[in-house]
Amino acid sequence: MSYVEAPTFEKDRIKTLKNERIFSQKKTFTKWVNSFLDKVRSGLHVNDLFEDLADGKILISLLEIISGEKIGFAARGKFRVHNIQNVNKALEFLQKSVKLESIGAEDVVDGNERLILGLIWMIILRFQIADISYQDDMSKERKSAKEALLLWCQRMTRGYPDVDIQNFSTSWRNGLAFNALLHKHRPDLIDYATLRPSQHEANLNNAFTVAEEKLGITRLLDAEDVDCPRPDDRSVMTYVAAYYQYFAKLKSEETGGRRIAKIIGVIMEIEKMEKSYESMVSDLLHWISSKITELARPFEKNIFAVQRELGAFKHFRTVEKPPKYTERVNIEAHLFNLQTKRKANNQRPFAPPEGKLVKDINRAWQ
Repeated sequence: MSYVEAPTFEKDRIKTLKNERIFSQKKTFTKWVNSFLDKVRSGLHVNDLFEDLADGKILISLLEIISGEKIGFAARGKFRVHNIQNVNKALEFLQKSVKLESIGAEDVVDGNERLILGLIWMIILRFQIADISYQDDMSKERKSAKEALLLWCQRMTRGYPDVDIQNFSTSWRNGLAFNALLHKHRPDLIDYATLRPSQHEANLNNAFTVAEEKLGITRLLDAEDVDCPRPDDRSVMTYVAAYYQYFAKLKSEETGGRRIAKIIGVIMEIEKMEKSYESMVSDLLHWISSKITELARPFEKNIFAVQRELGAFKHFRTVEKPPKYTERVNIEAHLFNLQTKRKANNQRPFAPPEGKLVKDINRAWQ
């Protein structure tokens, strides 16, 4: 009796686990597909992943959205031949960058659950995970996208209590890993110190809610999808990849923003230097002109007037003129620095206004 029951129990257990895996992936992948369809307000929506891809229209739209390329118009007919034609068009496009095996248009049209899940997973791998890269400072070896994503998670959560990410399944069950990723990048959104490792559901819901409401990351998982004996690794990986994509884009935008701010800062500094140059030249030319007028004015021809003029000239030559000569040298140095900055910033040389050239100063100085 027991000899018969044992294999039956094992078969039932395997079947149950397989069904749980299919259910989890179907739910996660459906949300993932809809997250892209909703972004462009296409009017398309997946309710049943195994039925709604059958006509190929959603598949074509999804690939166009995530690839940014045009595949072509879907056949409008509703017969099986039209559905197969549309799915084939999507598969042919996908085969340009992904090696598809054991799946044909008929499998999608007929609702083959296993192959449809495999197809969506290949699309996720190609367009959301394949480009993920993260340098291993220790080995310097090239990592696969999955390994790179796992390494990124490990590095981002290093030092967080009760977080030890070794896989995309059981390591996420208590919910703290999701919260740690969020806290690492946005500590203002997560009060990590108040989280308890025993409160799985609360931790998971906290992270999922914050990610969706504060960051706009679609909630691909529910707490029960992760708080189970063996969370589906593809479902968890798909959701974690959305975290990576969001924070990688945020970092890129911040880097770009800093770069733009630096460029603007250089431009503003150059404009300030130009105005400073013109002001310095104007002040010096005005001083030279006033001194020429002052020194050329007539004076009384008596001993007292001559002595007074000699004293004034001595003061001019020993006290007033030296710092003005320094100003003259500084103006030339300032102009040189200005031209150097403009050249480094790929700008044309600065052309001073008429009458404010260095040669105008030299002519006036003589």
